[in-house]
Amino acid sequence: MTEKVITLEDVELVGFLGVENSNIKVVAAAFPQSKIISRGNEITIRGSLSEIVKISEILDSLLLHYQKQGKITKENIHSYLTLNKNPEADQKLYLKDEEGILLYGTKGVVIKVKTPNQQKMVDAAAKNDIVFAVGPAGTGKTYTAVAIAVRALKNKEVKKIIITRPAVEAGENLGFLPGDLKEKIDPYLRPIYDALDDMIQPEKLKYFIENRVIEIAPLAYMRGRTLNNAFILLDEAQNTTPMQMKMFLTRMGIQSKVIITGDKTQIDLPTKVKSGLAEARRILGGIKGIEFVELDATDVVRHRLVRDIILAYEKLEVEKVG
Repeated sequence: MTEKVITLEDVELVGFLGVENSNIKVVAAAFPQSKIISRGNEITIRGSLSEIVKISEILDSLLLHYQKQGKITKENIHSYLTLNKNPEADQKLYLKDEEGILLYGTKGVVIKVKTPNQQKMVDAAAKNDIVFAVGPAGTGKTYTAVAIAVRALKNKEVKKIIITRPAVEAGENLGFLPGDLKEKIDPYLRPIYDALDDMIQPEKLKYFIENRVIEIAPLAYMRGRTLNNAFILLDEAQNTTPMQMKMFLTRMGIQSKVIITGDKTQIDLPTKVKSGLAEARRILGGIKGIEFVELDATDVVRHRLVRDIILAYEKLEVEKVG
């Protein structure tokens, strides 16, 4: 009898193994001539060499599935077992994702695109290294951008995620807020933390942040750096100056992707200071590898009144110009 030990790394054990190892028990039931024992983060397989190879292949496939989608169901396990017994079967029958799904988040939450323009963001990010997503509040720009980045990290397409935004005061004064710089800045980054909380298990998110796999910082902290093998997000880009936007874009290193989100109707810069987002739209539009995606009131995924409010303000702006 041959034995093989598989060590699980960077995996939430209950999520992968199942409650009381229920997922592993399903696999074990399909191979009654072998023995599969799960203790801690180790899975021990005992049996003939041919069966150990089959079981290892199934577990490897399940690990890859878990890393991409964040969960494993009994149906997933039975699908991989069927594929193992019938290698000629159409894998798409078992492995195809539901349309629009980006990833599976915490507590089984399905993170998926909700509007055609959000799907345009996803498609643009797949085809280009720099994507600008511009649109009003509530259109899911930031949330979708974070989901695209988290999916890339889970799929091992990048080694880290860097998320930044300018610390521009929206009618408030940072100097009067309590605490040190981090405590002053964190409220401005709260939407990003909320999105990450939906997509990554708490323990894993804490590990990623502590080990700088995921870095969230004010834009000023990007100066002088070269960001390689990373997914880089710039949020609230309408509040960058042209020099800040140039500084940010030139941080991009090899094997990196960038998504920039902003709302041109909510510029909090001092009067007469140009927005770096508006200038970038004007001068970068013709460069291959850079794509601009426009979102509008039809993409609003908050309360139905938010869409009506946005349209009312847009109408007012048109009247002013007229």
